[in-house]
Amino acid sequence: MEHPAPLAPAARLLGYAGLLPLIGCAAGLVLLPMHRVAWLDAGFGYAALIFSFLGGLWWGRGVARGKTSPALFGIAVLPSLIAWALMLLRLLRWTTEEALLALGAAILLSPIVDLVLARKQVQVEGWIALRLQLSTGLGALTLALALL
Repeated sequence: MEHPAPLAPAARLLGYAGLLPLIGCAAGLVLLPMHRVAWLDAGFGYAALIFSFLGGLWWGRGVARGKTSPALFGIAVLPSLIAWALMLLRLLRWTTEEALLALGAAILLSPIVDLVLARKQVQVEGWIALRLQLSTGLGALTLALALL
């Protein structure tokens, strides 16, 4: 069996840095509540962007596997489609808080895909732990924005 490569320290550091925009939005809601709409919109936009990025990671993993996996490619486009649908719902009738709640829940569930993929191919050592930490952080911050 192949021995997985260790996770690059930069991946961990920059992954955690990716939580800073939502931390900033949460701080903005507390410190400058008169700009609530802007903080919520910025937080939703960033969380939706990162959620879509996760789908891109899964797509890349499917391509790297070297064999066609229609199911994986289908799952890989779901984050972008979900983010788009939530943006559309915001425009039509949902509040940003409602969209943030749905998006936060989707982000918290996203590591399930990584856990399934981990059974099918060699993982970088530490990848699953990092994905769980980052998705928990991003999902919790997204939910916190909705509830602040």
